[in-house]
Amino acid sequence: MADFDVVVIGAGPGGYVAAIRCAQLGMNVACVDEWKNVQGKASLGGTCLNVGCIPSKALLESSENYERVTHDFTAHGITATDVQLDIAKMQARKDKIVSDFTLGINQLFKKNKVTALHGRASLLGRDGETWRIAIAKGEEVRAQHVIIATGSTPRVLPQAPLDGERIVDNAGALSFDKVPKRLAIIGAGVIGLELGSVWRRLGAEVTLLEAAPAFLAVADEQVAKETLRIFTKQGLKIHLGVQLDGVTQTGKEVRIAWHDAQGAAQILAADKLIVAVGRVPNTQGLGAEQAGLLLDAAGRIEVDEYCRSNLVNVYAVGDVVRGPMLAHKASEEGVMVAELIAGQAGHCDLNLVPSVMYTAPEIAWVGKTEQQLKKENVAYKAGQFPFIANGRARALGETAGFVKILADAATDRILGVHIVGAMASELIQQAVLAMAFSASSEDLARTVHAHPSLSEVMHEAALAVDKRTIHI
Repeated sequence: MADFDVVVIGAGPGGYVAAIRCAQLGMNVACVDEWKNVQGKASLGGTCLNVGCIPSKALLESSENYERVTHDFTAHGITATDVQLDIAKMQARKDKIVSDFTLGINQLFKKNKVTALHGRASLLGRDGETWRIAIAKGEEVRAQHVIIATGSTPRVLPQAPLDGERIVDNAGALSFDKVPKRLAIIGAGVIGLELGSVWRRLGAEVTLLEAAPAFLAVADEQVAKETLRIFTKQGLKIHLGVQLDGVTQTGKEVRIAWHDAQGAAQILAADKLIVAVGRVPNTQGLGAEQAGLLLDAAGRIEVDEYCRSNLVNVYAVGDVVRGPMLAHKASEEGVMVAELIAGQAGHCDLNLVPSVMYTAPEIAWVGKTEQQLKKENVAYKAGQFPFIANGRARALGETAGFVKILADAATDRILGVHIVGAMASELIQQAVLAMAFSASSEDLARTVHAHPSLSEVMHEAALAVDKRTIHI
């Protein structure tokens, strides 16, 4: 039975980062994970690297390039003929990127002397000052501290059971060997919109069915309204307020029975159906009940602001605890916990976790939305600037969208920043940094921004808070 200072359960962005940081701080660390790739081999990185963030962004980039060469390049005086789409090669590129990164974590573990163990870990209980952790095939390890980072799994719908062929989850949607002529997606959230964008660009007719009455209710209302207009213009068919009745397979097609927002019965026929209705915390098989680990009503591990569970020296991070299910949030929590175990002052501010959607245009935000500020009766002022008035955006041909900054009416401190537009995923970091240091909109407005650059849209939005934009 091996003994460690820390055993991390789960090797996704929360787990592997926590393990590496613990090792950097001088601890003897093991990381246990049960993921296997399509070849049946152990693969580190969790959902994010294997079937989530990384492969989806690879396909998003490929599909955007295809749409550029087939539709957008003519405006630049570039005409391409006989353009061919090779899905197999596209998928091979994606798989190579995934393989490189998952193998890269193996190398990082070796570099930092983290012991990688393959299996499904569960808490057996406490023996004196140490925790006993079971691993597959009867193997057992012991640790002074345990960090649970088991992530999440796709939420399933009883009306639409997955078959891995025509009815798939997000993982299956990343592995199509050809473009479906008709693609239906249940769920118009981040996953549904990103995957729908990939296959629409490649030629599929995409229809999204969303149960919520409002589009992207988590985003700023103005951002949601603008993106709905853009996506609809691009060709995505989005239905809101949908009641799903059932899914059947007939011949070679999937038939989805549903009622629209007005209560009228509808039938949608598709070649493929993606179920993308969110994710649930992966706490099954952890031995939570046996160990006395508290879970909330949603199945998440209950933790305090420092990710400490109710059990002594047991922490939990990432999708398995409260807060947004985002890889970067999980990683920062992992670092915080590692530093706390080492006696340092770990820190992770959930109010400053940016959200990003990698559609085209991209969507990103951090902090409060206008609807939240109104609900909380916070007096604020807003500044907004469109990408169409920016020289770099015009040169790129990416003029859709805007940046909006919300600031406290009395102190001018930035309360929220919302972006829909080119490179929003990169631009939002300026807002995160500004808010982390309690910056005001005036601070941003008086900061020199390179010209010509997309960042100037952020600058002008800050100027707009005080009604003194220059270029509009």
